Amino acid sequence: MSDPFVPPGSAVRDRLARERNVWLCTVRPDGSPHVTPVWFVFLRDRWWIGVDGTSVKVRNVEKFSRVSLALEDGVSPVVAEGEAVLHRGQFPEEITEAFAVKYGWDVSAPRTPDGERVLLEVSVRRWLLAGVAQ
Repeated sequence: MSDPFVPPGSAVRDRLARERNVWLCTVRPDGSPHVTPVWFVFLRDRWWIGVDGTSVKVRNVEKFSRVSLALEDGVSPVVAEGEAVLHRGQFPEEITEAFAVKYGWDVSAPRTPDGERVLLEVSVRRWLLAGVAQ
């Protein structure tokens, strides 16, 4: 059994680099879950997710910052629990470059002319790997 606070090994890091989608679970004000697939990069031992500033995800994180993330593979699950921090305005250059390389996407560009992009930074509290809660 691995330590839930130790960053994942190279096999999981390889998956985090190549997988395109992760399921993000936030908590609605009534306590119910809100689950959506999102694009992400994993850098600095954190998940980074670009979202629309008016999204349900952002509203949920503003009220309750705890989130869960799960890669799409049900055979070799990679699940993490953590705390999300919202970043508005200027995003770290390293993060915007990573999104551009992985997706060919400017994560800072708003979807609409009057929209706002928000970057979620999720630090991991606990890793749940290989289908076993650690």
